[in-house]
Amino acid sequence: MKSEYIIIVILLGIVLLVAILVYQSQGLLRKYKREIKKALLEEQGIKEEILTPKDLLHLPMAVQKYLTYVGVVGKEKVHSFKMTAEGEIKMTMDAAWSKIKIEQNNFVGNKLVRLFFLRMNMFGIPVYALHSYTDREASMLGKIAGLFPVINAKGKEMRISDTITLLNDMCLIAPATLIDRRITWEEIDETTVKAIFTTKYCTVSAILYFNDNDQLINFTTEERYYAGANNTYETVSWSTPFYEYKKMNGLMLPKAGEATWNFPDRDYTYCKFTDIKNVVYNMK
Repeated sequence: MKSEYIIIVILLGIVLLVAILVYQSQGLLRKYKREIKKALLEEQGIKEEILTPKDLLHLPMAVQKYLTYVGVVGKEKVHSFKMTAEGEIKMTMDAAWSKIKIEQNNFVGNKLVRLFFLRMNMFGIPVYALHSYTDREASMLGKIAGLFPVINAKGKEMRISDTITLLNDMCLIAPATLIDRRITWEEIDETTVKAIFTTKYCTVSAILYFNDNDQLINFTTEERYYAGANNTYETVSWSTPFYEYKKMNGLMLPKAGEATWNFPDRDYTYCKFTDIKNVVYNMK
């Protein structure tokens, strides 16, 4: 009888340990959801307004045509947006591709916030990563099985890079936000413009390329930081070509895209969004 009690105690201990590990493994997801709630509270009180042709007049003609093609005129101005997508990622130039599922929430109203949550498998083991950005600070934390840290990065270079990524998101996911007065513009030619995005803590820029169908097809910058060995950073040309426009949530948006480091001797495409599934605006 004593041995049976011992077995029961061991089994209960195992169940408790598994429950603790499962709870701990969801820590990043809980943090992600808490930060979303906090950002949503910051967005309260923003007046809902309709975007009109008058709102486009300060933009270069190529951007005006893009926003008209996308279909934002006559719809609500955007102060927050959420995207879910599937794709692939590789952690080094010569690594194999790993499938990923991502979800992100962006806020550009009262405060600038970008929250990016990624799920992937590495050698059959789940890996979770949370990329958190405000215009004041940025960080990325990744954990194997949600328990053991494999990525823990933050700093000025990441904040600057993420400001560029936020601008990229605005162009790709929420074109209506390009009327934001924090963005100034320089027209290069009929299908190419420079966007200059100024936040409280930095100013970044990118070149936007459009085709003859008024679609945005590429976004490039020389100002994003690549993280090398031994915690070193260098600015490297970065590009994100977009493909396959389709209607999502009433707008014409790219279904797929890539993120590529353009080194002088070779290109390193490290992420592919193969299926942008859903986009939601002005979350409540």
